[in-house]
Amino acid sequence: MEISYNITIAAICVAILLLYTWRVLNWAWLKPKKLEKYLRKSGLKGNPYKLLYGDSKELTNKLNEARSKPINFSDDIAQRLIPFFIDSINKNGKSSFVWLGPYPVVLITEPEHVKEILTKNYVYQKQIHPNPFSKILALGLAKLEEDKWAKHRKIINPAFQVEKLKHMLPAFYQSYSEMVSKWEGIIPKETSFVLDVWPDLQLMTAEVISRTAFGSSYEEGRIVFELQREQAEHVMDISRSVYIPGMRFLPTKRYKRMLEIEKQVQTTIRRIIDKRLRAMEAGETSKKDVLGILLESNMKEIEQHGSKDFGMTINEVIEECKFFYFAGQETTAVLLVWTMILLCLHPEWQAHAREEALQVFGNEKPNLEGLRRLKIVTMILHETLRLFPPVPTYRRRNKHEVKLGELSLPAGVLLFIPTVLIHYDKELWGEDAKEFKPERFSEGVSKATKGQVSFIPFGWGPRLCIGQNFAMMEAKMAIAMILQNFSFELSPSYAHSPFAIITIHPQYGAPLLMRKL
Repeated sequence: MEISYNITIAAICVAILLLYTWRVLNWAWLKPKKLEKYLRKSGLKGNPYKLLYGDSKELTNKLNEARSKPINFSDDIAQRLIPFFIDSINKNGKSSFVWLGPYPVVLITEPEHVKEILTKNYVYQKQIHPNPFSKILALGLAKLEEDKWAKHRKIINPAFQVEKLKHMLPAFYQSYSEMVSKWEGIIPKETSFVLDVWPDLQLMTAEVISRTAFGSSYEEGRIVFELQREQAEHVMDISRSVYIPGMRFLPTKRYKRMLEIEKQVQTTIRRIIDKRLRAMEAGETSKKDVLGILLESNMKEIEQHGSKDFGMTINEVIEECKFFYFAGQETTAVLLVWTMILLCLHPEWQAHAREEALQVFGNEKPNLEGLRRLKIVTMILHETLRLFPPVPTYRRRNKHEVKLGELSLPAGVLLFIPTVLIHYDKELWGEDAKEFKPERFSEGVSKATKGQVSFIPFGWGPRLCIGQNFAMMEAKMAIAMILQNFSFELSPSYAHSPFAIITIHPQYGAPLLMRKL
């Protein structure tokens, strides 16, 4: 009897071992090879699959090599941001594939393909890295799918309507007034002064988010900003590595730190939300900031349908707040720093923009009506977004087998849309695609793109960035106020080194020669 029992247990153990061995073998070799065969049959060229790692080692080595030295302004920034993908395109063509571990990544650069992917958001969904820790930065609106995304978008949308945004202009002005005053206190009269504007732009855009999102001072929200920035660096690093199922349970120094950051962020934001909810329950009028509008919209949705299922939970509100902090601050900060750098390189456009700002506002406080009239500043911002798109790449995954134009794609393939290649494509933008020419946007985006989906700094289609108007309005005010008070040119110590931490940062800062007007 005991022998029979032992044999049964041994048989079960062997069966379990064989099952897991099969699963690992299928994940690490059989499925990737099957997908490779499918893609080649579809006419796509790519590197042969290498067990487990795919192209990950070469990708990381190329990236580290590219980051090791600055580039010239005439160089293609894509060579520094996505060097391995550039090599793949040169070798295998625009529509080709590479390997991120055991997962094939198909490169998508044709505007019609991009349009279809970004329009059919229920078919092509946001790609989440298999490592669960990649989701820890924020699981807000940008990461949700299908019905849950639709619900959150509906609840959040009122906070970003232009009518609501005008109430946030005082917060924009207060934050940038503090930065201008700080610079005026540092820069001597009638002489140039070397100032790295990048830290201050990050600081002030974080201040804007603190005030417009939470109605709190930067001091209260500062910890969230700093922690989210550190978390982004961790997420970028693990997104380039191969994830073996179960690795998240290993007590590595990085994973432990990411969990500590998440706990601190959650605690800080929950404290802000709980304080606001208590005030609303006590009968205080809802504030005109993003959190106030979001909580009010959420309550209305629940009351209208008579069920909490139609609203967002507190944890979901926290995730949206985490996303506000990161996306709202990052997008505007990088737009402003690259705009200033480009205006240093093109002083004639700096002069045109300053003339317009002074003509519209004089030395007075910028207002909503005036911001809408800043045509030259808007053209400059659009051209900056083309040359330095905040998000250099978009990633999607098709849920099912699909036909994308002439391409047949199996279910679960990663689709990689390199914004920095599409924005620099000479076939789409002309032979001067690498040049800074704001006049190409003189008649608007649609005219500049000739109706093609070739300008996607904020995405496209149903999932177009909900904060686009917010970012553009904030950027217009910031640039107008800087131009009202200062002229600037590049410092000899500036090293042109764009690199990606989710968004495109200046690796060594942005030291400029600033002069008071």
